[in-house]
Amino acid sequence: MPPKKPNIAVIYFPGNNCEEETLRAVLASGMDGKVVRWNQRKGIEKFDGFIIPGGWGYEDRIRAGVIMAKDPIFEIIKKEAQNGKPVLGICNGAQALVECGMIPGLQNKVEMALAPNINPFINGYYTTWIHVKSSEEKGRCIFTKFTEKDEVIPMPIAHGEGRFTTKDKDLINKLIKNKQIIFRYSTKEGKIEEGFPTNPNGAVYNIAAICSKKGNVMAIMPHPERSSFIRQLPDITELKNKSAGNLQAMESAAPAMSLFKSMKKYAEGAL
Repeated sequence: MPPKKPNIAVIYFPGNNCEEETLRAVLASGMDGKVVRWNQRKGIEKFDGFIIPGGWGYEDRIRAGVIMAKDPIFEIIKKEAQNGKPVLGICNGAQALVECGMIPGLQNKVEMALAPNINPFINGYYTTWIHVKSSEEKGRCIFTKFTEKDEVIPMPIAHGEGRFTTKDKDLINKLIKNKQIIFRYSTKEGKIEEGFPTNPNGAVYNIAAICSKKGNVMAIMPHPERSSFIRQLPDITELKNKSAGNLQAMESAAPAMSLFKSMKKYAEGAL
């Protein structure tokens, strides 16, 4: 009998629009999964992990992610995360994880914000391809088990409020010390440049993703689910793997798929 696959709930809120791409990446990584509506809370604790996808939950009224974060389903997800289950928030999902206090998760309250982008050319929503650089050793965060330190990964962004920021002057130093800052915006060569366009939204310390201190919860603003297959990338020549013109190779995994494969590996250990 084949081993059980981790079963992941992709939580859909009114206004999300990335649930199908996210589920596709989950299935392609070797996990099982299902799109679960926000009001289908009964029995959700049976899932082995959770992903909150991108979009505009509740039209991002008040500010991005805040209404989603107040939904009762997050109390269940918080409890399951405390029990060690993996939780990934992508874009709008990342905003919700910050708004409910799960990220950075050092205190039982909201410690950061994802503020409106600071961009010299565009006021508001901005979408483009960027690069993120892994800034931690293997093992710290459960989503980077297959990511090398200093590895550069291409991903797209698509948001109007993606700027990680905080009024707590000591918080960023704590996150650096705890190795909770997982990905930072960089050039495709891996150089960290604070200014635009390398840092596309003005995020403090070029932060693109933060994990919890325990490492099983991560909020990431770029979209790994939209860059998990070679065919999705804008410039496959960066990969130097001779995919051009090979249809089968174009369907193979791109570097961002490693986040979902890592989630699978971690969840398998808990089954």
